[in-house]
Amino acid sequence: MGKNPIIPYILIFALGIGLIFFMSLYGLEQKNEIAEQGEEGVTEEAPSSAEFDAEAVAQGKCIGCHGGDLTGGMGPDLVGTKLAKDEIKEIVKNGKGSMPAQGITDDAELDAMADYILSLK
Repeated sequence: MGKNPIIPYILIFALGIGLIFFMSLYGLEQKNEIAEQGEEGVTEEAPSSAEFDAEAVAQGKCIGCHGGDLTGGMGPDLVGTKLAKDEIKEIVKNGKGSMPAQGITDDAELDAMADYILSLK
């Protein structure tokens, strides 16, 4: 009688499941420690509208579709756009077509974003 070839696979499977279980318990312990550290007063304030950096937001959110220099990619060219400021604000706020809303709802931030896009030459 020969060896059963499935035995090593079953052992590896059982070891993997056990490892996942113990790692998840360790992660829960880490989560509690991080939560306790956060309760000690290490908090960050959200940036105010005065600190809003439209260029940084564009580099973080827009370049994936509009290209690194915002001259187009999957999305249209933003440099020298013919859209009006209100149209840009509406698109950034609510999205258009396949472009999702960008999560910017503050009027001052929308103005800053639209002004930045209109300044691209």
